[in-house]
Amino acid sequence: MDNGASLRCGWCGTEQIYMDYHDHEWGVPERDGRALWEKLILDGFQAGLSWITILKKRDSFRAAFEGFRPEIIAHWGEEDILRLLANPGIVRHRGKIAGTIRSAQAYLRIEQRAGFSDFIWAFQDGKVQQNQWQSLAQVPAQTPVSQAMSKALKAEGFTYCGPTIVYAFMQATGMVNDHLVTCPSHPRVAALA
Repeated sequence: MDNGASLRCGWCGTEQIYMDYHDHEWGVPERDGRALWEKLILDGFQAGLSWITILKKRDSFRAAFEGFRPEIIAHWGEEDILRLLANPGIVRHRGKIAGTIRSAQAYLRIEQRAGFSDFIWAFQDGKVQQNQWQSLAQVPAQTPVSQAMSKALKAEGFTYCGPTIVYAFMQATGMVNDHLVTCPSHPRVAALA
């Protein structure tokens, strides 16, 4: 199903996996803490790469990281890092893998204290920001909110969560509606808020 490909946000390209992601996932408000954590980790793995690279490897990431269950990953050590470094289905980067383990530990602390979803959504006062961008050139790479969230996540022990990565995470998880107003997904995502 095409859904007006010529009107889609220009970043998603023409590969079916990317168009499906754009049409059905990107910008949809996510309130599940574990799903938010998975997306934040995958956005961290994207650093220096394109999202399509991560998207094509997402199923392999999910298998390799036990369904992104932080309660399991938090207890991993060097043997697990070496196992993942040998896995060609994922991005094999020691720092990002080790960072995922530390981030799982941080997630569990936040989840116990406040709930990870509530912690994340508090930066938006629990509300989706409805932007009205006319062109991709108007969309910021980071915002004061993504800078504040990045700083707070780093203070909690997260890695690979700079303000640009965090803003991409906010876009993907529907904290902000950054579909262009000409995109068929803009009103659909706005209605979900």
